[in-house]
Amino acid sequence: MTYPVQLTLGSFHLPIHLLCEVLAYSLGYRFYTALRARTPDRISDQGRQWIFVGAAAGALLGSRLLGLLEHPALLLHPPGGWLYYTTNKTIVGGFLGGLIGVELTKKRLGITASSGDLMVFPLLLGLAIGRLGCHLSGLTDGTFGTATRLPWGINFGDGIRRHPTNLYEIGFLLLLGGALWLLERRQPLPNGRRFELFLAGYLVFRLLVEFLKPTTALPGVGLTALQWACVAGVGYYVWLWLRARLRLEQ
Repeated sequence: MTYPVQLTLGSFHLPIHLLCEVLAYSLGYRFYTALRARTPDRISDQGRQWIFVGAAAGALLGSRLLGLLEHPALLLHPPGGWLYYTTNKTIVGGFLGGLIGVELTKKRLGITASSGDLMVFPLLLGLAIGRLGCHLSGLTDGTFGTATRLPWGINFGDGIRRHPTNLYEIGFLLLLGGALWLLERRQPLPNGRRFELFLAGYLVFRLLVEFLKPTTALPGVGLTALQWACVAGVGYYVWLWLRARLRLEQ
């Protein structure tokens, strides 16, 4: 296979990453609406709409902010000019920013029911499709791994066999989805726990897989900005679970 993969219709070239992003959003949303139609929902339609607004605003800001912090040396001299500040983004920042946006919105509306449990499996589907697009885009996507001698290393066109980190992520997402499904078949999870396990698991994976990417760690702190964001997110959930356990023991 030659990277990046090109889709050509006559004289028209369709970006594979854009196609996969469109499929990820559309299929993920259709999956969500199908689940909501057959699942009792404790949140009103209006409440859901405001939660989506809060999630979108938080995700947009968080994704852009963390994306910029990943390469602080470029902030003063952005490649490509000012557009660099609007195009650099990361999924982890989107998740964490979206989480903050949702929690602030729910607190304002007085909603205590989980809004994320219903989104977990659609998110897993959308992420997997999106990462397939990243993989097929090769080096142009910027999410490739470091060089490796392992037999499954992939040459994306520069003559270097690299860790297929996007394929690693797709495999992890499938395992995480299967584990959550099996766990819930054994016993019902508390309100909100499905989303908590999903996001905490994803953050742990991203923390580890980033060691296989060429992103330079922040000077003097040993980890990249994205990895520190993962540490903060996992730490938040550990604190949340410990607090809930202490309440039960009192």
